Parts: sequence; structure tokens; C-alpha cells
Amino acid sequence: MAFDIDMIRKVYSTYGDKIAAVRKILNRPLTLTEKILYTHLAGDKITAPYTRGKDYVDFHPDRVAMQDATAQMALLQFMMAGKDKVAVPSSVHCDHLITAKKGAEEDLTNAKYTNQEVYDFLASVSNKYGIGFWKPGAGIIHQVVLENYAFPGGMMIGTDSHTPNAGGLGMIAIGVGGADAVDVMADMPWELKFPKIIGIKLTGKLSGWTAPKDVILKVADILTVKGGTGYILEYFGEGAQALSATGRATICNMGAEVGATTSTFGFDENTAEYLRQTHRADVAALAESVKAHLTGDPEVYADPEKYFDQVIEINLSELEPALNGPFTPDLRTPVSKMAETAKKHDWPLNLEAGLIGSCTNSSYEDITRAASIARQALEKGLTPKGEIYITPGSEQVRYTMERDGLIEVFEKIGGIILANACGPCIGQWDREEVQDGHRNSIVTSFNRNFAKRNDGNPNTHAFVASPEMVMTYAIAGRLDFDPLHDTLTNDKGEEVRFDEPTGIVFPPKGFEVDDPGYLAPAEDGSKVEIKVKPDSERLQLLTPFPAWDGKDFQGLHLLIKAKGKCTTDHISMAGPWLRYRGHLENISQNLLIGAVNYFNEKTNSVKNQLTGEYVPVPEAAKAYREAGKGSIIIGDENYGEGSSREHAAMEPRFMGVKAVLVRSFARIHETNLKKQGVLAITFADPADYDKVLEDDTFDVTGLNGFAPGKPLTVVIHHADGSSDSIQVNHTYNENQIEWFKAGSALNLIRRMNAK
Repeated sequence: MAFDIDMIRKVYSTYGDKIAAVRKILNRPLTLTEKILYTHLAGDKITAPYTRGKDYVDFHPDRVAMQDATAQMALLQFMMAGKDKVAVPSSVHCDHLITAKKGAEEDLTNAKYTNQEVYDFLASVSNKYGIGFWKPGAGIIHQVVLENYAFPGGMMIGTDSHTPNAGGLGMIAIGVGGADAVDVMADMPWELKFPKIIGIKLTGKLSGWTAPKDVILKVADILTVKGGTGYILEYFGEGAQALSATGRATICNMGAEVGATTSTFGFDENTAEYLRQTHRADVAALAESVKAHLTGDPEVYADPEKYFDQVIEINLSELEPALNGPFTPDLRTPVSKMAETAKKHDWPLNLEAGLIGSCTNSSYEDITRAASIARQALEKGLTPKGEIYITPGSEQVRYTMERDGLIEVFEKIGGIILANACGPCIGQWDREEVQDGHRNSIVTSFNRNFAKRNDGNPNTHAFVASPEMVMTYAIAGRLDFDPLHDTLTNDKGEEVRFDEPTGIVFPPKGFEVDDPGYLAPAEDGSKVEIKVKPDSERLQLLTPFPAWDGKDFQGLHLLIKAKGKCTTDHISMAGPWLRYRGHLENISQNLLIGAVNYFNEKTNSVKNQLTGEYVPVPEAAKAYREAGKGSIIIGDENYGEGSSREHAAMEPRFMGVKAVLVRSFARIHETNLKKQGVLAITFADPADYDKVLEDDTFDVTGLNGFAPGKPLTVVIHHADGSSDSIQVNHTYNENQIEWFKAGSALNLIRRMNAK
């Protein structure tokens, strides 16, 4: 039986009536996205349609999922909310803090020793507040959620940007910051600007070397890293129906790389079969009973231009396998063009490693397709030229792999089986061979490939591809190899060619697992004691941020003018810094150390306006804070793209940053800043970014009249005595303005629960 079956039954029991009510209001056919959103509205019944891309709407999600790196801060905040138990089913997954180095067994042992304090904290908080706890080694959050919690037509938020993975089973699953999770766990409405919708029609059928990963690599090429911002991607068509549930999950997962709010597919037999195969026949039966409500109306898909804000069509029969990268997930190169493109751009041709797995591609189906290439290498006498690492997505997948002989195949070609965890995908990779910083290339089945993302080396060129393509390239050891047309020389000097990969969606003997790694919470957690040592380097209890003093900001010092791409990895690095995710003071020492300073083209080097010296960014921020001076961050386009990590918003707040002024924001980061009481504003004229000089100070005026849709004014004071007065915009609604005035959204929750 599935987890939370009573909750799922309750959701489905009201689906029909809610959708009938929506039809009366909208008076037209409905997309799947609209069905799920409108059935999860908070508060009173709908009386008028919401305007996509404009109206802020309150929702009641069905569940919350958290990974261990972000769960620390989310749960530290929840502890301050004044609640005895979470209001909705919630889970914590220990997958981010395991460093990949030697292999699964040794790495997991080391992680348990190194992170014991954090694991004990997360387990005790989960036990106290009614949260399901998945132990280290149980699996990657999104694969575990897909196998155990995801259900068609449901709504989930998760403290990880790849939460949309669950869209593979027809959910609206959205990545958020920890403060958003606190809202839902504390039984507060969760707010979202009603998204626009991009309909992606898939025709034809994948075959041969082309995989579901190639679909999202193509979508990223079309939309770029910010083209999906403010949109939900809804896939439909004969091509979509031919994809497996795990293939759909791969596509939804990496939709985060185009900035999309989330992605989803409609319910069908492939969805139902995945539920049955993962021991949730009861959920499949319930979904079957309301299946007409769990996909878009036929009229929508017959005439999509009438119902979607944008329509993209991709013919899967014509789609070519590709590699995306380096340094950005939207730079697509078909494999047939890779040799000439790599040489043209002087990308390192020697491939040093291939990494298969991550939350994006670690299902049984993915593993079997990669294994089919590995078997061919053994049969054809090919010795891999690059290192090969394989990450199973869950203990259920790993156990089944071992039973079915797949691990043996990988080990025979020299592959290293890593723990069921994120590992190199999020920078948790102790890769000793690149400590010299040399230029090299790797190919992964991961989702992100920003500079330094995987191994901390800015000269590692990471390319993203399907698992089978990763295996092929790792064996070849060359970026200028075309698996579809080129041959390789085997150990006997013979020219051999790979056959097309094959895979199995479901294990013939079914999924099996000995210990899935799950710990259920106590029925009554009131006597569970949570301990945090005062001198801990890993954990620190939170102190509420101060409320706004009611005055305009005056004399803000420029902390940094960030040049170009500034992701959450640049604002709050992962890798070794993950150890401080539960200690706000310590992790704030990585604030913006990866961002490029516009004025000297360096990272972690900014002018301290109090001394005139160039210092690390956190040092400058601390100096301003201790001098009683506020500071401001200036950013470029799509500022804060990437991960959902709210540390990238909490750190500036903690270090005295009052405002972040940019050309444009990534969705999650903008919301996280608002939640933490940082003023998030944008240039009304993007060209005003060029007016900011290194020694400037800033006033933000109009805060006494802060209101939705009403611009503010920023006065830029230059060192020569001149000034520029510019208009800045914001997207705050009335509720979000109250967050700002209270000092944070959490302060409002505390106030409400204290009544």
C-alpha cells in the first residue's frame, strides 16, 4: 500500500466537484495544469478566473519534500513557527551530504561519521514533528519521491529546484525555498503567481540512440535558461504518451534548467503501470477512477494555440541525440556536430570521466540502457578510456540492479558504484586529479553544468547527455567521437562499432529491496528532545530578523556589482560548504564568493568602501554591518538562476544587505529574497545597470508608500558628488509587502501562531 493513502483518497474524492465548479467559471476546456492548480486553491471557492502571469494565488499543496542540505534551515525555521506537528505529509531525504570518492560503502560510512550531528538533528526533528525520515543511503530525494509519494493530479512543493521530477507521474511539483515549506507545514496558504503555460506537443516516437534526455536538451536549446520563467510546461501528444513514466520524470526534472515553475504529463496507462510496479496498485486504481480529470481536455490538445500561452512542437522521430554544454545547460550540440564544434571552440577533446545517475537519470530504465552499452564494450573488447561512475537513484533501484547482475556488468568494465546520493551532481565529488586546475572534459547524465559545479575546478568542461551516451563517450574517451557513425579500435586492434542501446523499463522480476531506509515518525512527538550544541560548527538555532524600521534606506554601500551569470552556486556555493547549511553564521562566509566583480573581473574581490582596500565579499559585508551601514547587491539578467537554496537569500539578509537590484530575477530566488525580508527590485530601464560605479552609495526612497505595482526610486550617489535618480520596479503584492515590513515571512507566521 502507498504512503498517505487516506490523503490521496481525500484529494480524489473532491476532484470532480472542484473541476465542475471551475468549468462554470472559466466556461472553456481546461489544461491539465489548470485542473491541478484550481483544485488546490486555498480559501473560498473561485468566483472569477485568475490571470496567468499576473494574479498571486494561495494554494494548499498536498505534501512537502525536503533534502538534508535544505531541510536543516527549513526545519530550524519550522521550529520557530509555534506548531506541534506538520499540517501535511512531509519527508526528509539524506542525499546531499555524501561525498563521492572511493565508492558506495566507504563513502557512506564516511558520511555517517562526518555528518552524524546533522543526521541526528534531522532525525529527531522529523520524529518530533511527524515527518518521514529517509536515512543516508536510502536514495536521491526525487527518485525516492517518484517511487513512493508522487501521485497523478497532486500538488507538492519541495526544498530543491528539481522537485518537478514528480511531474513524470502527473503532479504539479514545485521547487521552493525552506520558508515556503514552513508555510505549508505550518498550515498556512502557499502563494504563487498564477503561471502561464507552455504546451509542448511531442509527435513521433523515440528510437535508437535518442532518449528522453534528448527531449529536454532540445527544449533547453529552444527556451534557454530563462525562457521558461513564470511558466509551467505541459507535455502532450502521441510522443508524450509513448514515453515511460521515468522518461517523463527526466524531462520534468531538467525543466528547472529553463527556469520553468514546473513541468507535467497527463495520466495514462504508463503512469498507472509505474504505480503498480512500485507497489502502489491502490493509488493506480484510485487514479483510474478519476482519470478524465488527470489530463488535459481533448479540445485543448486538439487546438493547443487557443489554450496555451505558447506552443512548441518537437518530432521525436527526427530528434537527434545531443550533448549540452559546457558551462550552461542550454548550449546544445548534436553528436554529429560535436567534433567540429568542439574543435572550433577549443574544448578539451580528451574525456576524463563519465558520470551516470543523479536525480535526473538514475531509474532502472536508465541504468539498463547504460548497461547495454557496457555489455557491448565487454563483448567487443573495448577498454574504457575515461573513469566511469554510476549512481543508483534509490536503494530499491540499487538492490534490484545487484540482483539482476547490472552492478557486476559495470564493475567488469571498471565502473565505480557510488552511494545512492547526489554526489558529483551537486559538487560532492572529491576529485583529486583536478586539484592542479587543468583543463579537461567530462560527460554526465546530470542536469546542471555551471563552472565548478561538479568538482570545483573552473576548467572542467561538463557536458550533459543521456546515460547511454555518457557510457559511450566514457568508453571512447574522446569528445570528437560520434557513436552513431564512428568506430573504435578494440584491444585486438580491430575496428568495432556500437549497436543501438536497449533498455528495460521495469525489472522482469519486479522491484525488490531489503531495507529501503525509511524511519516513520513517532505518533506523539511531544517528548522528543532536540539538542543543538551552542558551540556546534554545523548547526545554529535561528534568531528572528529585525522588522523594517519604517524608514527609507539611506547610504547603502555597494557590496558587489555582479557581472553576467550569477547563479545560486555563485551566491552560496555548494560542495564543501554544504557542511554549514544548518549554521547561518558560518555558511554566510561564502556569500557571493563565486560572483564576478564587474569592476575588476575577479571573484571574491570587492572594494571595501570604508577602507578603500580590496577584500573578500563576506569581509566587506561584515564590515558594513558592524559599522551600522546597510549594503546593496547589483546584479545582471536572471540573477539567482539554478538551485532553490534559500541560503542565497538568508546570507545577504544576515550580512546586512538591505536590497538586491538587478536587471531580472530567477523565480525561486526572487521569492526567497522576499520571504527573508530583503528588498528585491529590478531596473525599470535595464541600461541603468551601467550607471552603477564602484564607489557609489544608494538611497531607496518611497518605502513609506510601498504598494503593489507602484515603482520605487533609487538615488545613486557617485564619488564625485553627482547623482542619478532612477526608477525601479518590483513584483510585491500586499501580503509580500507585509513580509518586508515584518522583517520576514516567518516573523508573520510566528505572530499569527502566538495569538
